[in-house]
This record gives sequence, structure tokens and C-alpha cells, in this order.
Amino acid sequence: MTSRAAAFALLSGNFLIGMSVIAPAGMVAPLSADLGVSVTSAALLLTFGAVVLCIGSPLVAWGTAATDRRLLLTIALAGLSASHIASALAPNLGVLMAVRIVAMAFAAIYTPQAASAIAMMVPEKERPGAISFIFLGWSLAAAAGLPVAAWFASEHGWRGVHWGLAAVGFAATGAVAVSVPSGLKGAAMSLRNWGSLFSDRLVLALLAVTILSATGQFIVFPFFGPLLDRLAGATASQIALAFAVFGIAGFVGNIVASRVVGSLGMLRTSFVFFAMMAVGAAFWSAAVGSIELVLIASAVWGLGFAASNSMQQARLAGAAPALAGAAIALNSSSIYVGQAVGSALGGVMFDAGLLRAMGWMATAALVLALATVWWTGRLGRRA
Repeated sequence: MTSRAAAFALLSGNFLIGMSVIAPAGMVAPLSADLGVSVTSAALLLTFGAVVLCIGSPLVAWGTAATDRRLLLTIALAGLSASHIASALAPNLGVLMAVRIVAMAFAAIYTPQAASAIAMMVPEKERPGAISFIFLGWSLAAAAGLPVAAWFASEHGWRGVHWGLAAVGFAATGAVAVSVPSGLKGAAMSLRNWGSLFSDRLVLALLAVTILSATGQFIVFPFFGPLLDRLAGATASQIALAFAVFGIAGFVGNIVASRVVGSLGMLRTSFVFFAMMAVGAAFWSAAVGSIELVLIASAVWGLGFAASNSMQQARLAGAAPALAGAAIALNSSSIYVGQAVGSALGGVMFDAGLLRAMGWMATAALVLALATVWWTGRLGRRA
């Protein structure tokens, strides 16, 4: 019962983290109008946040491996919740950017260490499902939180979103402080520990999977709306519907993954959901001229994206149990490396007018990720 309550608390914390990371994507226009800055300048909140998260996750894992997880997670959520209050009160973009950097430093702590904590709390055979379950918080953020935040910001202002996230954050802080047991500590990290991770072929292969899949995802995802506008003549409501279908499918896929991983095993489950991403991207690329077919393709693609990352975290925890927090932190960094590479490549292709080719390039990256998943199974390890 204790681990069940803790799992729900950790899920709520991941919802806050997910919202804190992606909410600016739905508030760029209101931020730009209210603060009197360009849309490009407002979008830098996402860019700088990604840089902090990429660097911060492994550094935090190194510095806090032997710290009590309940204390660490509670501090992370409390600090992030307080930063949302500061964001709501920020008078200009400069102050908001500074607060954002601090906020993402707190966010960098949470997701890897939450996965590490739940892995310590449940039997080994239940770890993949437990890690997948708490990652549902991210799926909820994408499926429901982001559309609500975008609507609220456009109708009532972006500051109200931050006040709401502060309230959610302090509630999640209390839940984690009450339900997660004390005394959960990992092994102290040393250069030798990091060396063992970077010399482990399975760990490196899994990180390559993450980078490839994130690259494929973000060749298209930041340009999802403009692509549908130009190639399918989609209206604003149809574009919003496509985002919603993608997010809801991601949430459903994560639930299914957490249910079937016990019977299929981590490798097979991972392969199934990465295959859904690749098939969905290929279908999306072929059908992008028809909004009706795009909605179907988005559902298939969406079914795989959140579940595949949950499986990545679970497999990394299984590949290096004693260093699970550090391994999962490296996975988080790999996500942001892929985001940077994919969005940069997508931007170049978009500016060059290679709009239809963007989907096929994304598909190619996802097929490479799927092939690498298959190859990890040849390494002969349980994860």
C-alpha cells in the first residue's frame, strides 16, 4: 500500500515536471504580446530550459546519488513550485528567463531520481511497470495539461497558468513528502561509476536509441502546426485536434505498456512501441495531405512515443541497477540532445521548403532507433 501511494505521488510530481518543461510551448503568443517581445525571443524559454535539463540531470545524479530520495524529491518539487510563483510575478522576459533557468535546475533533479526511488521500493519483476506508471504524469501533461494551459493562457493570461502550476506543485510536494519512505539512497557516484556506465555497451546502445528517437520526433513536432497548415490546409481547430489525438494516444500507450510489460518483457514491449512510432511517422508522412488520415497517423505515432521512453527508463534501470538514477539521468540528457539535433535539422529543412521530406527524415531516424532496439536484444542481457 505504501509503494502504491508513493507511485501516485511520484506520478503527480512527474505531471508537474512535464508541465513545467512543455507549458511555454503553449504560451509563446500570449507571452510575446504581454511582455512586448518577439515570438522568437519568447520561445527561447524552451531553448534555455532544454540546455539546463541536458546538463543538469547527470550533474545532479553525480552530486546527489547518496542523498535520501524523499528529501531530494521534496526539495526539487518545492523549489519548482516556488519558481512558478516567481514566474507569475516576473515583470519582464529577462527576469522570467532567469527564473526559468533556476526552475529547470530543480526539474532536472526530479524525473531520474523519481524512477530510481520507485525502483528501490518494488520487487525487481515489478520495476518496469512501476517506472512506466509514474511516467504517466508526463503523458498526462502532454495529453491534457498542455492543451488546457494553452487555452487558459490565451483566454486569461499566462501568469494564471503559473499560479495554477504552483498550487499543483505544492500539493505534489506534500504527497511525496508523506508517501515516499525515508532511507532510499543510491550508491555514491565516482568517476569509476561513470566510466562503468560509458563502457557498458548496452547502456550506450540504449542511449543511442533515445537520441535517435528524440531526433526523429523533433524533426516534425515543433513544426507540426505549420506543416499541417501548409500541406493539408488544416484549420487551427484541426491542428489542435491533431495535437490532442497525439497526446491522448501517448497517455493510452503508456497505460498499455505498464500493463503488458510484465508478460511481454521489457525488450519485446519496447520493440512494439518503437515500431508504432516508426509506422505512425511513415503513415503521417504519406498521408500529410489529408487531415483525416493525419489524425489516424497521429494516433498510431502517439501510442508509441511516451511508452517507448518509459521502456527506455526501465531498461536502463535494469541494465545498471546500482546506478539507475545516473543511467536514467543520462537518458534524460539524451532526450534533450535529440531534441536539439532534430529541431535544428527540421528548421533547416523547413526553411529550405523540404516540407514533405521532413516526415520521411523523421521516419528514417525512428527506423534506425527501432533497429538499434533490436540490436540491444542481441547483446544477451536481461534488460
